[in-house]
Amino acid sequence: MTLDPITLLSMTVALAAAAGLYLAVEWRNVREPSLLYWCAGFSTIAIGSTLALLRSSGFLFIGIWFANGLLIAAHGLFLMGVARFTQTHLSRAWCLIVPLWTVLLALPAGPLWSALMLASNSALVALLSLRASYLLRPHGVSLSVGAVQLRFVMLGHGAFYLAKALSAVMPGALIDLAAFKGQIIQISLIEGVVAIMLIALSMIGTERHRREKRIARLAARDPLTSLYNRRALEVRAPQLLASASREAPGALLLIDIDHFKQVNDLHGHNAGDHLLVALSEIIRTHLPQGAVAARLGGDEFVILLKHASIDGIVELSGALRTHFQQIAQQQFPTPDAATLSVGATFFDQPPASLAALIEQGDAALYESKRGGRDSLRLKDWTTRAPGEPKKHAVTEAIQ
Repeated sequence: MTLDPITLLSMTVALAAAAGLYLAVEWRNVREPSLLYWCAGFSTIAIGSTLALLRSSGFLFIGIWFANGLLIAAHGLFLMGVARFTQTHLSRAWCLIVPLWTVLLALPAGPLWSALMLASNSALVALLSLRASYLLRPHGVSLSVGAVQLRFVMLGHGAFYLAKALSAVMPGALIDLAAFKGQIIQISLIEGVVAIMLIALSMIGTERHRREKRIARLAARDPLTSLYNRRALEVRAPQLLASASREAPGALLLIDIDHFKQVNDLHGHNAGDHLLVALSEIIRTHLPQGAVAARLGGDEFVILLKHASIDGIVELSGALRTHFQQIAQQQFPTPDAATLSVGATFFDQPPASLAALIEQGDAALYESKRGGRDSLRLKDWTTRAPGEPKKHAVTEAIQ
């Protein structure tokens, strides 16, 4: 098969349509807006390339001006998709591309018109592609392989169209848009086929990586509170526990809601869920740097601290209990106030396991419950120098 302009355009139509269809299926599955923009971009290229075939039949307005306008529109959609992917706001000044392109419609046809049309079209595509590449720069964080590929594909694509725009106005450049003649046009058609394949593969890889990260994040989070679940806690805890030392003690706080059943019975389970979410937000707000919080299940939460101190544990517990009780009393009053019981364990040696540490915290929590609730019980397991007594075997704080 000879790679003549008609064949190359037919390949472009097929590849762009296939890429658009694949991204449409992906969008239906994950509802990611960037996929919708990219799908629309490839669909626009498929339509524009189909219309470009008409120029050989004499339909110059549709086959040249309209088809090239759709090429610009497609790259505009690519840019909007990248902006949505990177959560970047685009200026409204980009809308000026539309009137700039329509001005060319008023120019008389001829060799000069072909050169200006090709140069303007190429310059606008280059501008959109280079801007998309710029938005995909790392921003201080690592990019996925697909995002890096997309960045450099758009950079190379934009650079090609920039060179094409410059070469189109060079003296002696042979350009005939109506008959697909001219070396620039031939090279452009080949580059277009290659670029479509690379852009499509990069976009698919980019979105797949994001989807996998989203799935992994959802698997690690409690669906109601968005805190870590127990499985995620077990993955993250060993490193934090292993860092415990006399210079940098650690702590575990086990938190349970008092009289939570009354909230559900009097106000409904939606109220109970609301209260759990409120507690998770309070925990998230007061969580010290480097700490890890998780929901173990039901109305039981856990916080792991590093570089902890007795005073810090008491202060954190007091803040959580105070803010929670205010919200519970205001929104869901019960005969017995919904409060927090906290059992804490303070250690300066790596514990045998997270399960053993939670068991110690559970024993302290039981003492808090048995002692009247709305309190902190802290067990101090830190080591002391020989002959030095423990100062905080059990600490109680009731407000």
